[in-house]
Amino acid sequence: MMQKSILFGVVLGILFGVLIGGALGTITGTWNGILIGAGIGMILGIVIGVPTAALTTKWGGTTGGVSVGVYIGMGLGAVMGMFIGALIPTSWRMSANTQDIPVLDALALGRFETAMLASFLLSVLGTLVGGWVGGKNLVPRELKK
Repeated sequence: MMQKSILFGVVLGILFGVLIGGALGTITGTWNGILIGAGIGMILGIVIGVPTAALTTKWGGTTGGVSVGVYIGMGLGAVMGMFIGALIPTSWRMSANTQDIPVLDALALGRFETAMLASFLLSVLGTLVGGWVGGKNLVPRELKK
């Protein structure tokens, strides 16, 4: 069950990572922004999908359900997003093609803002992956009346 869940988590992570990254890249209004955002989303989908699926399967098993996966994904995504966002070099943040859009300028301004954006987006990604994996692993019980 663990291997199937991890593979499923990777597939979901890639799918939703590409969607979230591409949507964020759409703000730039360029095809390059969309493709770069989708590529980064795919990589981060793998990075979040594997541990979220593994921890959801280990801790939730067949009885944990959606809520266990959602909380694991939410917490893991937020923490990993903070670290990943804080580790983005200043030169990359400053060279980001924000097209003078105030929202993107504000998010690329400092390390804290970038870390919070990454934390939020990876929390959303982890929540999607964890909830789906937890729901897939859930085996309904038969309750006798």
